[in-house]
Amino acid sequence: MNDSYGKLFTITSFGESHGRCVGVTIDGCPAGLPVTEEDIQREVDRRRPSTSTASTARAEEDRVEILSGTFNGFTTGAPICLLIWNRDINSSEYEKTRSLLRPGHADYTASMKYGGFNDFRGGGRFSGRITATFVMAGAIARKLLSLADIEVIAHTIEIGGVKALPKEIDEIRKNVDRNPLHCADPEAAGEMLQVIEKARGEGDSVGGIIEGIALNVPVGLGEPVFDTLEGDLAKALFAIPAVKGVEFGSGFAAARKRGSENNDPFIIKNGRISTATNNAGGILGGISNGMPIVVRVAVKPTSSIAQKQQTVNIEKMESATLEVRGRHDACITPRAVPVVESMMAVTLCDFAMRAGILPEVIK
Repeated sequence: MNDSYGKLFTITSFGESHGRCVGVTIDGCPAGLPVTEEDIQREVDRRRPSTSTASTARAEEDRVEILSGTFNGFTTGAPICLLIWNRDINSSEYEKTRSLLRPGHADYTASMKYGGFNDFRGGGRFSGRITATFVMAGAIARKLLSLADIEVIAHTIEIGGVKALPKEIDEIRKNVDRNPLHCADPEAAGEMLQVIEKARGEGDSVGGIIEGIALNVPVGLGEPVFDTLEGDLAKALFAIPAVKGVEFGSGFAAARKRGSENNDPFIIKNGRISTATNNAGGILGGISNGMPIVVRVAVKPTSSIAQKQQTVNIEKMESATLEVRGRHDACITPRAVPVVESMMAVTLCDFAMRAGILPEVIK
C-alpha cells in the first residue's frame, strides 16, 4: 500500500473503518501556524452524516485529537498527528457475509491483492471512513493557504440527475452550508433530497457531481511533465472512495467544441494578464494560469444497497445472492464535498510550498 501523498507537504493516512481509530500524520507543515482542535473539528463536522439526507445511521462523534506537532497552540515544525477514535462500531453484518463479494466494493480486489489478510469489516482501508483523515489534513492545509489568500470551496451541482443552476462565487459561499447537501441552489437541493429519499425507499442509491473551485491561485504552480497541477489534483481526488471521474474547466465538453470556442482569449485586466473565459479551468500546460481552478468530480451511487444482487461466494466458489444490510448512505455525494475541498487544499498547499510561496516559519 502507499498511504502517503505530497512531496513537501506530505500526509500519511492510517486506520480502518472498524478498527480502533482513523488518523493522519502531516509532515512538512511550517512552524508557527496557529492550530487548535476546534479549527480541525469544524471541518470534520461538515463531513458527518445528516438524517435529512438519508445518510448512514452510524453515529460517530468524530472527536478530533491532536497527538503531536503543536505546542501552546502553534505548530512546531514537527510531524502533526491527528486522530479520531472509532466508537460506534457494529461489524456483525460484515461477519455474517464475509465470504460474499459485495458488488461495487473492493472486496474481491483487496482479498486477491492482500491474500485475504485485509480487514473486510465495513470495507476496512477502502471505506469512505478514511476520508475523515483527508478532512483533518485539509483543515491544516486550508489554514496555510489562507496565508497566501488562496481559498478553496466546493459544492454539489448534481444528484440523481437533478442539476443545480450555475451560481456566482458569492452566492456559493453564502448558500453552500445552508442545506445538508452543500448545494448553492436551494430549489435544486429540495429536488435532490426527494430523489435521494425515493432511492432509499426502493433500497437503492444515487450518485452526483461536485464542483471544486480554488481562488487567488498564483500563476506558476505545477511541475510538468509528470507532476502537473491537474495530474496531482486528479490523483488526490481519485483517492476519495466512490470518485469515478474528474474533469477540469470545460472538461469532456471540450471534445465537442471547436478551438475557436474552447480557447480562452488573453486580456489585460486591472493591469494584469488574464483570460476572458476559463475553459482551461485555471490550468495550462499543467501550470496554474492565475484564473480560478475549476474541477468537477463524479461520485458513483453508493455500492451498499438493500436490493438483492448477484454475487459469488469466494470461499465456496459458487454463485450466490446478497442483500446488504447495515447502515449506509443512500447518497454519499454531500459528505464528499468537504473531502473534495480538503484534497484540493492539500495538493495546492504542497505545490505552493514547492514554489516557495509559503514560508518555513510563520512569524
